[in-house]
Amino acid sequence: MTQLKYADRIREMAQEIFDDPGHSPWFSFRFLLKALSTVYGGAMALRAACYRQGIFPSYSMPCKVISVGNITAGGTGKTPMTLYLADLLFRMGYRTAVLSRGYKGKAEKRGGIVSDGENLLMGPEQAGDEPCMMAMRLGVPVLAGRDRVASGMRAVSEFAPDVLVLDDAFQHLRIRRDLNIVLIDSRRPFGNFCLIPRGALREPLSALRRADVCILTRCGRRPPAALERLLREHLPGIPVLKSSHRPKTALVSKGTHTSRLQFLPAEGSLTGLRVFAFSGIAQNSDFFDAVRACGANLTGTLGFPDHHAYGDSDFQAIMDAARRAGAQAVATTEKDWARIGNSRSWSLDLAVIGIDIELEDPRGDLVRLIETRLKNSEKAF
Repeated sequence: MTQLKYADRIREMAQEIFDDPGHSPWFSFRFLLKALSTVYGGAMALRAACYRQGIFPSYSMPCKVISVGNITAGGTGKTPMTLYLADLLFRMGYRTAVLSRGYKGKAEKRGGIVSDGENLLMGPEQAGDEPCMMAMRLGVPVLAGRDRVASGMRAVSEFAPDVLVLDDAFQHLRIRRDLNIVLIDSRRPFGNFCLIPRGALREPLSALRRADVCILTRCGRRPPAALERLLREHLPGIPVLKSSHRPKTALVSKGTHTSRLQFLPAEGSLTGLRVFAFSGIAQNSDFFDAVRACGANLTGTLGFPDHHAYGDSDFQAIMDAARRAGAQAVATTEKDWARIGNSRSWSLDLAVIGIDIELEDPRGDLVRLIETRLKNSEKAF
């Protein structure tokens, strides 16, 4: 527990730095981070220029390619949007395969097929949590691997897709794409506008001009006027759509094992229950808010780093804390569930909370853009 408290404090300090836009004295730690972020930003801009000029090679796949990504570190809803898009393409009649890096999975280095569209061929230890979660949700092939060119060619060879969907690939410039979708969190779009490590930006804002469409995530209302001005400045003439995260819940009864979850609408699903929540995602506080939104009486929380590999000591700490808090149930995310799987039974009921994307697109701009770009033979970054 002490190590977890230290990790929580480090994450809090990092978030404070990311959120602080103020100028710092030249001798401060923040000044050092600002200097490092300037170097990093220059390196990223140079890298992008080298791809544009052909100094670094980029490759065209023998099928259409759609990329989903963002410009900031942390969670903006890339995986839920990838799930939404893959399902949309499937319903539009396109044979689709999904490529993911497979972060922290054994397949990240060597590559591999997580699912053939019908059978789950890898667990979370091999595939990583996000590819495993997508494979469990989708009826299309899912592949993992850092080398997306190799993964893409393998997908083409074995599954003959019409479209490859790249998860978290806005900065992955080795593959040319037909449609580049960038996601921006409407609540904290660019943090303190500083680059890593002083802030959350992965690239300078000028990189947004590579996007073909922008989707604002977590939109509960009209975007702030300041954000709309920024989008007009950095995404001139690019469609900007709004989306919301809609939680859903599945219940695993205590003492049982299951590999299949039956999700139901989350609203009011945990009303009156005393719930202890734990998660290991980019924004744990967002998940804890979602548990409250399901009507739960949140008795306590425990946050882990993103992609955390749970061990026996972690589960013991979770259950001990839940019992001390008087919880009737524990709750975690669908992404954490994919990492944990049915490897254990629970001494309390477990609520698994997933996220679906609800896209506000009354004119059908995204479908029209997909159809247009998938008929166009010219690829771009």
